[in-house]
Amino acid sequence: MAHFPLTAGAFGIMAASCPSWPVLTQSVRSVSDRVQRWLAKLPLPVFRAAGAAFGLTLWALARRRRYIVERNLELCFPEADPGQRARWARETFVSFGQSFVDRVWLWHGNDGLIERRVALTGRVDLLQQPGAVLCFVPHFYGMDAGWTRLTQAIARNWWTFYSPQSGPAMDRWVREGRLRYAAPRLVARREGVRPLLKGLREGAALCLLPDMDLGARDSVFVKFFEQDAATVTSLPRLAKAAGVPVVPWICRIVPGGYQVEVMEAWAGYPSGDDSVDARFMNQQLEGYIRTMPGQYHWLHRRFKTRPDGQARLYRP
Repeated sequence: MAHFPLTAGAFGIMAASCPSWPVLTQSVRSVSDRVQRWLAKLPLPVFRAAGAAFGLTLWALARRRRYIVERNLELCFPEADPGQRARWARETFVSFGQSFVDRVWLWHGNDGLIERRVALTGRVDLLQQPGAVLCFVPHFYGMDAGWTRLTQAIARNWWTFYSPQSGPAMDRWVREGRLRYAAPRLVARREGVRPLLKGLREGAALCLLPDMDLGARDSVFVKFFEQDAATVTSLPRLAKAAGVPVVPWICRIVPGGYQVEVMEAWAGYPSGDDSVDARFMNQQLEGYIRTMPGQYHWLHRRFKTRPDGQARLYRP
């Protein structure tokens, strides 16, 4: 008998030929949810150990991603000792693994558990006030914990971008997790910024994550850790168009769980000059990163897009 691998196409054929497939799929989802609710009751050290093991396995096996992390750290921290950069690279994978595994209790644990493990600090009152606010939320690995806790604690109109995940099961897991509290609006990137501007004008708290390389379009080249980086200008443009303050928040992985820090609104921002405003955003982010270099999303090729005439910074 011939052997056929269970590819996505094979699953599609099975689904089409089996009338009970939707029922079976729903049954699997139900079992998965019950298992995760049970796992969410485990002590935090169990999650942290499992997450560290997962992250270190990726560090050992995902050589291309490890190279990208190491290269980013080399470009951004040339003054650091190579041994220190190696420790940060390793910590990056551990932080990724722990934050990924922690989603089980963040999205399936009870309300009190989340309140105890995710602390809110700083100017939380700025997010509780009436009126729209634009949040700068850079890609630290505690981001999902911060989003979960803030949407749990503050009942208001929350909006953010959402990028579909690879595979329907993963996409459902992440989407439903991020929708757990406050019925937020998740806007697909393909929808552009118009819905975001509409949301701000209706009084939303919009969390924007504009610190990735999305190509040259709608970007300016400004310094990020002294490297030219394609930086999107959506943050200052939305703030100017809607006339709203920009309030940054970050979330740290700490021994007892997570710590959300809401910071002061940026005074005099935006200035009206996209390049000046993009550079200011990057400078602020540099300061946040220096407090926890091993918790930032270095797996992304931040310097992939180059100005005309500049050589590539990553090997093929």
